[in-house]
Amino acid sequence: MAGAMGQRLAELIAEYEVPGSALAYWHQGELHEFAAGTLNADTGVEATTDALYQIGSVTKVWTATLIMQQVEQGRLTLDTPVIEVLPEFKVADPEVTANVTIRHLLSHTSGIDGDQFIDTGRGDDCVEKYVAACATLAQNHPLGVTQSYCNSGFVIAGRVLERLTGKRWDDVLREGICEPLGLTHTWTLPEDVLRFRAAMGHEDGRTAPVWGLMRSMGPAGMICARPADVVAFGRAHLEGGLLENPAAMWEPQVDIPDPYTLGKQWGIGWIIDEWSGHKVISHAGNTIGQHAVLWAVPDTGTVVCVTANGGRSGEFTRAVATELFAELDGLTVPPAPSLPETPADVDVAPYAGVYERAGARITVSVLDDGKARLRLETTGELAALKEPEEADFVPVDENLFLFRLPGTRDWMAAVFFELADGTRYVHMGARATPKVG
Repeated sequence: MAGAMGQRLAELIAEYEVPGSALAYWHQGELHEFAAGTLNADTGVEATTDALYQIGSVTKVWTATLIMQQVEQGRLTLDTPVIEVLPEFKVADPEVTANVTIRHLLSHTSGIDGDQFIDTGRGDDCVEKYVAACATLAQNHPLGVTQSYCNSGFVIAGRVLERLTGKRWDDVLREGICEPLGLTHTWTLPEDVLRFRAAMGHEDGRTAPVWGLMRSMGPAGMICARPADVVAFGRAHLEGGLLENPAAMWEPQVDIPDPYTLGKQWGIGWIIDEWSGHKVISHAGNTIGQHAVLWAVPDTGTVVCVTANGGRSGEFTRAVATELFAELDGLTVPPAPSLPETPADVDVAPYAGVYERAGARITVSVLDDGKARLRLETTGELAALKEPEEADFVPVDENLFLFRLPGTRDWMAAVFFELADGTRYVHMGARATPKVG
């Protein structure tokens, strides 16, 4: 497999219209690296294994690891309320302000509206300013009752690290992870990334209008790295080197309402799933036109990271994983959801309405023929970077609907559920979005 993977990677990026990709994996004591395509469609710079990609939300596992180092040093616990470390911290709900814990942040169970993307400047106080701006953030759901992906929570966790150490999150990352593991191609600031080959994101076949997210999002998604460095980080979670008990981060904290998209459960930072009877820990990341995924299999010791800078990148990384894990470990990657042969007999009218949270508005409407239609809109500061998208919204059963966005082949899942207080939600893209109208 190793010898043929370089050619296969080139074939897959062509099939999924990905400009460029790099892949690294650790298997049976050996590191393998491959690259194909271009880093930038405008310049034609060749993709190489040492080029840096934005790994996006894979960063969250690194921030969670840094918090766990502080836990192992006795400086806080997972159940320490955030306000014990950050007395100035607050969100819109006073009860959440008083009771939200580190565990809530790292398992995406705080309910804090999670997609606040705001630019608080390039200064070293950008994370501090971001956390101050959380004072008006509402709740997606009550504290601790379900899971909803929360970028804001990881920026808050980054600020906790800054307060505990008296250093910038970027420096805590370097001293706590990069230097102990000898990572030479892992950076957070563009002025550092520019010293290396670096991928540019692409959207709709063109280079993205901006290179990356605002610096304030650092602890939630701003690491740039070559896949081999990301694999080294993953290995440390299987073999040791960063934590006395890395397996504590793999302990399930909450079931994910939509188990079809990323995995069945969330741990501390990690997503937890099971493939062919083997536990798999993972995390994916998306930024502006870039995508990355890290998988690790504790039973076999295999660690894989693949990156992409555009195209149908989610479908591409699933295809890479499907072929690679079958060959390396004999594991079957769960396929994307598919429509049943017989259409489900579901009245779609009760699902119609508007579902909204910070950064997103989801509208489900019923057409004249009785079928459902989905409209997804990005709101807030990132709205200008993404046009609204619409798709047919097809029921599979009373709770599960599937949709396929324009330009994609794979079906995506949306799961409807209701909390004890009667509030209705749709869960898609790892986020719980309440019905508001």
